Amino acid sequence: MKPPSPAFHQTPLFRLLETPPKTPSTFKQLHAHFVTSGLANHTYPLSRLLLFSSSPPIASLLGFSYSTTLLRLAPHPSTFLFNTLTSSLASHGETRLSLHLYSSLLEPFSPKPNSHTYPSLLKACASPPWIAYGLALHAQLVKFVAGDAVDRFVHAALVGLYSRCGKIETCRKIFDQVSNPDIPTWNSILSAYARRAGEVGCYDSGVETLVLFERCQLSSIKPNEISVVAVISTCGDLEALGQGMWAHAFARRSGLAMNLFVATALIEMYSKCGRLDLAEQVFDGLPQRDTLCYNAMIRGLAIHGHGRRALGLLDRMRIEGARVDGVTMVVVMSACAHAGLVMEGRHFFDKMEEDFGITPKVEHFGCLVDLLGRAGQIEEAEEVICRMSIKPNAVMYRSLIGACRVHNKVDIGERLIKELIQLEPWHGGNYVLLSNIYSNINRWDDARKARKAMKERGIDKTPGSSLVEMDGIMHEFLTGDKSHPVSDEIYAMLQEIDKRLHECGHKPSTKNVLFDVEEEDKEDALTYHSERLAIAFALLVSDLGMPIRIIKNLRVCSDCHASAKLISRIYRREIIMRDRSRFHHFRDGVCSCSDYW
Repeated sequence: MKPPSPAFHQTPLFRLLETPPKTPSTFKQLHAHFVTSGLANHTYPLSRLLLFSSSPPIASLLGFSYSTTLLRLAPHPSTFLFNTLTSSLASHGETRLSLHLYSSLLEPFSPKPNSHTYPSLLKACASPPWIAYGLALHAQLVKFVAGDAVDRFVHAALVGLYSRCGKIETCRKIFDQVSNPDIPTWNSILSAYARRAGEVGCYDSGVETLVLFERCQLSSIKPNEISVVAVISTCGDLEALGQGMWAHAFARRSGLAMNLFVATALIEMYSKCGRLDLAEQVFDGLPQRDTLCYNAMIRGLAIHGHGRRALGLLDRMRIEGARVDGVTMVVVMSACAHAGLVMEGRHFFDKMEEDFGITPKVEHFGCLVDLLGRAGQIEEAEEVICRMSIKPNAVMYRSLIGACRVHNKVDIGERLIKELIQLEPWHGGNYVLLSNIYSNINRWDDARKARKAMKERGIDKTPGSSLVEMDGIMHEFLTGDKSHPVSDEIYAMLQEIDKRLHECGHKPSTKNVLFDVEEEDKEDALTYHSERLAIAFALLVSDLGMPIRIIKNLRVCSDCHASAKLISRIYRREIIMRDRSRFHHFRDGVCSCSDYW
């Protein structure tokens, strides 16, 4: 096929290619004219027909087979025509068809793929269940396209693919090969690091997100809302309030603060950083709020233990006409679980399908189990799992087993732990749960057997750690940690804290020490929990009156919780602690959770 001559560009028929036809009949008329006039034998007009026929609304009415037939009947189909149709199909969500069409390029005597073949296909394969195909496409790209012929669009698509599938090292290697990354490429690498920081709590990945964003600003590229959301989300995951406030200021200067995606990220960031007041300022300052904004604000209220306020916000959401979706129900039921609102949580679960048209999914059943388990209604929670129409997941089992430990329901916990280990035999937390249940009632032999089984399988326990930010620097502490540069001063401070706690009548809850040692040794072990080390360090180096902010990767134990309440009163310092699932605000000897967590 050949390009049309200049004379063709002057014909009225050719000018029709500038405006897509709106109905199948007008498209077929256009196609007929191009066939009778001979325009259909030329590459560019045929490429436009392929584009029109594979795009809405024509494609949905004629079917994609019309487009593939057009290509198949072309006298000499070129790689350009294949690329045109492949790209159109991929961009309209027809990944399977686009891959099938691409495979015909691999047949003998077919035109061969080139650098322009791959960007749209790689983008389409950057999400499940197509990621494996995307990796195979990368291998074929290397085979068919010489390295120096790979352009920035291909690199950008590869960065996006490896970003989405979590292969961050490969993603970064490809990114570093791009001489002048455009904004989609920058956004892909920023999102990759931000996603890892959020999913696995990787501090280094979070820091790298901030470093890359600074590099992006120093380049000629202007960050957009996707870039800013990645940075703000990272600040929330790191609980880096100072950097988060800087990112908020940057969003305001860039005119992005009122963008709903950015605003939602700000609400989540401030909620995760313990500044619910600032989250509400952002929320209340928006001229309009969508479902995502409401969900973020309700989630913020939930993790801070404000169940009643969360339910009030749901009422406001309905009055303002924002759509209540499945995520809304998850965060509302979570708010009920954290505040002990059992009757209300049951009501929303029972009525979600009738009132909102939402069919309960596994996460909604999980919220119900968590709600009942926290309230001590263990038997009813187990009955929910047994009667579910959906297969229960491991998170649901762990939630209820944890409740069994708190409420001393050992028999149910033992029964559930067997189901959980069958479901996830290599998850270390499952064996730790079993060991903890036995330790809680002094069944030390059984606890040792559980830990032995864990070691025999080569499974490691996630160590307890706590992060505290001081002057923009994050300090991490592990249980019994002595690696900090001022470790001697920290342990001296711990001794002073313990002395003052005892003077105030604090009696250590040694049931939280999960091994069989003397009572005095148990008390020492409690003293060296990671959150206690973080608090001692913060008291040493921070200004008087400044809040102490701590991120903990595990659930805070009851003794550290009781100690933190007293420390907040003794030292007249507010302590804001974010554990695995919620916030605790310790002030004047009282916790915001009202000892219900």
